[in-house]
Amino acid sequence: MRCAMRQMNVQSKIVDAPIRLAEVVTALSLATDLGMGQPLSFALRACVLSLRLGKAAGMDEAALRTTYFQALLRYIGCNVDTHILSAVVGDEVAMRHDFAAIDNGNVAEVIGIFMRSIRQANGGASALQLAKAMAQGFMAMPGIKAGFEGHCEVAQRLAARLGLDADVQTALGQLYERWDGKGAPHGLRGEAIAPSVRVVTLAQDALVHFGLGGIDAVIRMVKKRRGSAYDPALADCFCDGAQQLLADLDQEPGLDVILALEPGEPRWLSEEELDEACRAMADFVDVKSPYTLNHSDGVAMLAAAAGEQAGLPKQDVINLRRAAWLHDLGRTGISAGIWEKPGPLNPQEWDKVHLHAYYTERVLAATPGLAALGELASMHHERCDGSGYHRRCSGAAIPFPARILAAADMYQALIEARPYRAAHDASSAAAEMQKAVKDGKLDGAAVDCVLIAAGHRVRRARIGAPAGLSEREVEVLRLLAQGHPTKRIASLLNISVKTADHHIQKIYGKTGVSTRAGATLFAMEQGLACARGE
Repeated sequence: MRCAMRQMNVQSKIVDAPIRLAEVVTALSLATDLGMGQPLSFALRACVLSLRLGKAAGMDEAALRTTYFQALLRYIGCNVDTHILSAVVGDEVAMRHDFAAIDNGNVAEVIGIFMRSIRQANGGASALQLAKAMAQGFMAMPGIKAGFEGHCEVAQRLAARLGLDADVQTALGQLYERWDGKGAPHGLRGEAIAPSVRVVTLAQDALVHFGLGGIDAVIRMVKKRRGSAYDPALADCFCDGAQQLLADLDQEPGLDVILALEPGEPRWLSEEELDEACRAMADFVDVKSPYTLNHSDGVAMLAAAAGEQAGLPKQDVINLRRAAWLHDLGRTGISAGIWEKPGPLNPQEWDKVHLHAYYTERVLAATPGLAALGELASMHHERCDGSGYHRRCSGAAIPFPARILAAADMYQALIEARPYRAAHDASSAAAEMQKAVKDGKLDGAAVDCVLIAAGHRVRRARIGAPAGLSEREVEVLRLLAQGHPTKRIASLLNISVKTADHHIQKIYGKTGVSTRAGATLFAMEQGLACARGE
């Protein structure tokens, strides 16, 4: 029932109002929380604390604005080289969670976390095998540390694509720098480090220790690292006002709070800028594995072309393409060690894989302009027979655009290599798709459209809207299903009442119904209905 109720929300004009850059960045910050093993909203709370600390330290508006975006996107490069890290430590997400609590300038603590992760990854190994794994891990440490520069470079490039200014990009290139010069990637010291970096580093560490031991533990930690990891003046400022600075930060701040905090004038995205932001988010997650590079972009292009083949209205095609770019955001929260396992997954690993569709929805749900896209994006593993995930929807509860997305994702994955198999050639991939239709898992019409979009010749392809409805008739049907009277439909579509009634009668004839109720159910069965927006 939940699926049937929710499927109406993923159609039609999903993005019907401009979206702020800060909204997109907020959604992306939740994805970085997943990748760093932190609770969702960690970066949001860090943003609040960073701005409070920056104001207490006397920052001007320009510096506070850089701090705002730095706090939200500090780890936007977190997916780089995770496949290399997971090959050494196993679950890199869990290791990052543990790593966040230590002083990264303390060599003994760093090695301790690293070796403990290796022991956990090799729990069933013999003493000799474990010793060998630890030796290999120890030898890999310099290379992993050198990878920090890559994290910074990717963060800067993604920030540029999002339209963030040069100051934010500079700060993102100094992610791991320390006051004492023992940081990375450039070993900057003291005031050579951007003020926003100094503030955000202290604020995020403070939040970790606040969660572990409360305010007293935070103050002890900051005093201990004063002059080494942290700017001494900033550390003193924090300790003097810790009670007020940390007030209410055990609670998740809402989107309205985060948006209200943005210093300076908010920036609204054009349609083209929103598309580029979605593409940047796609690349953010696809870089997690060499096996998924450009996967989301491929799915987006294929799904959009299939949507056009199906005769979907223009806005639905746009929404479908954007949802396809965003569909795998939740993969960030699952260890690369699982995605790159060369053999079969065990039940516990499958449970984690199933979470990624939910994570996609959860990351995008906080932003109203992206929430409906998230619902559609998160349905890419639903199957018509109810065997998919994460909601286990079936039949008419899966909207037609979601069926296209599922088919496009499967086809694109089939023609890409995976750790456990070689890539399928085009004909083999098409055969697998047709088998999925025969088995009741994928929608035949959606698969036909995807295969045609991919360049296949498909016999008896079912192209066009259901029952031969025109694009205008689909628009009328949606409004009819929402309960609008004929006169209102005419007004909304800027047509005459007589023309609107003519469309309604043609819809009845084509769909084999004779009542508004019958037309409404038909629209729902075909995934054409959408919730009333008034």
